[in-house]
Amino acid sequence: METDINQLSRDRLFALLEIFAKNWLAHDGLWFQAVEKAHDLDEAMKLDAHAWHRFSPIEAKRIKTFLDLPDQGGLEALEIALRFRLYAVLNKQHSELADGRLRFYMKDCRVQSARKRKGLPDFPCKEVGKVEYSQFAATIDPRIKTSCIACPPDAHPEAYYCGWEFWLEG
Repeated sequence: METDINQLSRDRLFALLEIFAKNWLAHDGLWFQAVEKAHDLDEAMKLDAHAWHRFSPIEAKRIKTFLDLPDQGGLEALEIALRFRLYAVLNKQHSELADGRLRFYMKDCRVQSARKRKGLPDFPCKEVGKVEYSQFAATIDPRIKTSCIACPPDAHPEAYYCGWEFWLEG
């Protein structure tokens, strides 16, 4: 039995990373449900967007520093940074960089997949996603602009739950 995090093997550290990501996601979901219960869905969505507006730049700055990404690393830096987000450990993602555009797809989202298994409709995360992805991308490189390809409540293909497109401006 390990008694110190500094003594964990590489495999055990990866397992712990997955636990940390699941714990964070569980807390995020429980927080949202508590706000929704105390108020309503609209208020919970508004407060969630506010939290993501503040959290996404923090996450992006820490990833950018950790990876030593340049200040104007463009779409290439963003593509790398997206692979290091906390939920990248749990979700299946895919990106395509071509013709001056980065297209990013969430092929399997832990939250949406759980809802699907329970027979629930997709969680309508588009408005929060707009805040989350635009803030994250602009923190990686302020020239990056963001648009939504599709995200619930939008209809989306079976191949992905949400898709985002990024490009450089300026």
